[in-house]
Amino acid sequence: MTNQDLLQIAEEFGTPVYVYDADSIKSQYEKLTTSFAESTKFFYACKSLTNINILKYVEKLGANLDCVSINEVKLGLKAGFSAERILFTPNCVDLAEIEEAMALNVHINIDNISILEQFGTKYGDSYPVFLRINPHIFAGGNYKISTGHIDSKFGISIHQMRHIERVMKSTNLNIEGLHMHTGSEIKDPEVFLQGLEIMFELSESFPNLKYIDMGSGFKVPYQKGELETDVKALGKKVEKAVAQFKKETGKEFELWFEPGKYLVSKSGHFLVKSNVIKQTTATVFVGVNSGFNHLIRPMFYDSYHVIENLTNPKGTERIYTVVGNICETDTFAWDRKLHEVREGDILVFRNAGAYGFEMSSNFNSRLKPAEVLFLDGKAHLIRKREEFDDLLKNQIEVL
Repeated sequence: MTNQDLLQIAEEFGTPVYVYDADSIKSQYEKLTTSFAESTKFFYACKSLTNINILKYVEKLGANLDCVSINEVKLGLKAGFSAERILFTPNCVDLAEIEEAMALNVHINIDNISILEQFGTKYGDSYPVFLRINPHIFAGGNYKISTGHIDSKFGISIHQMRHIERVMKSTNLNIEGLHMHTGSEIKDPEVFLQGLEIMFELSESFPNLKYIDMGSGFKVPYQKGELETDVKALGKKVEKAVAQFKKETGKEFELWFEPGKYLVSKSGHFLVKSNVIKQTTATVFVGVNSGFNHLIRPMFYDSYHVIENLTNPKGTERIYTVVGNICETDTFAWDRKLHEVREGDILVFRNAGAYGFEMSSNFNSRLKPAEVLFLDGKAHLIRKREEFDDLLKNQIEVL
């Protein structure tokens, strides 16, 4: 997909608009499948982008699905994933939501002692489950996306193994899988190997173990100079570690990973229009027709997105601060060098496929943008831009 394609999409569908390049998703998935052993399975972490068309496309590629809410599970089933290809890993939900997932016959991952006890007492060994372990590994590009440290709300601490064993013994609970996820944007592949060694040690306590799920956190580069996780090198190291474990113990299991951002981030291009150029005593602002109601990552995670001027790619480079149209401080980029921006120019935010539209809102009563899938050389509208009536859709007037 070229910049000209993006400009044509902006012309046809208007802005703001999210555009996803199907070829990019396919390329990222193939990097994974060719880097790890055939016994390794990949579960797309759909919280990163749940448009039904993206789910259908990922399913056709052969991926499985990682879900964190019961509605993601239902979306996955609607998109064509069979129940055995779906893993449900909720956090801080009640037993009723777990039971709803049981009725759909998907894999279930339990991440706290309270629900583990309730589940075991009520169902015993009638429904095998996974355990999400907190390995107490601090990893990830930002504290907010680090999920395996000692103060994380995610998972059951490795220091609670005696409690887990007591629940298993008293309820006859059948644990078929172990799961951990230490965070996102992990630069050091050794983090995965460290986690894998912890899983190997824990596996001795689970005689029915079939699966080890290492979560994900594979890094994608957001700016020049950053590196992507070397999945080929990681695949070789993991395969060696698994082979050594099998040789020493005679045990075998399927290894799972849950790529989300890694699959869809680079595929996404967020197109906006420059509304106004505003100069103060020290700063030149580019005010665009979007805000953190559409792309919250820079404000929430201090994340960096490359921004380019598609309309004037050869203009003189100048320094701008790019801001949104929300009545809050919604700065996308401070002091960013861009080709001269004029009112009406189309700008693109790169690497916007993951947690872009997915985290959007109607803050300030502004409307959510459209989504477009670029597939086989053609742009397909896969979500209409919201209209005013959508703001009132579920409101009930009593006055």
